[in-house]
Amino acid sequence: MPRSNRPLFLARAPYKRRRLRDAARLLPVLGVLLMVLPLMWTPDSRVTLRSWDVAYFFLVWIGLIALAAAFAPGLRAGGGSEDEED
Repeated sequence: MPRSNRPLFLARAPYKRRRLRDAARLLPVLGVLLMVLPLMWTPDSRVTLRSWDVAYFFLVWIGLIALAAAFAPGLRAGGGSEDEED
C-alpha cells in the first residue's frame, strides 16, 4: 500500500476553530434549556413568574451574550493561517 504524505492528525489551529464552531452551534440549545428551567421547577401547574425568575432570565440572557462575545473572535473567517501553532 502506498503511503500518503498527509499528516495523520489535524493541525492545532483548524481543530480548535472547528471545536469552537461546534460549541457556538450548541449555544442556542443551551440557551433554550436554561430559559425553560424556571418553568420546570415551579411546583404548581399554572405558570407564574416570580421576581427571582425574571432576574434569572436576564442573567441567563447576559451570560449567553457574554459567551457569544467570547466565541466571536475565534469564529472570524480569516482568523489566522492554517499552519499556525498556538
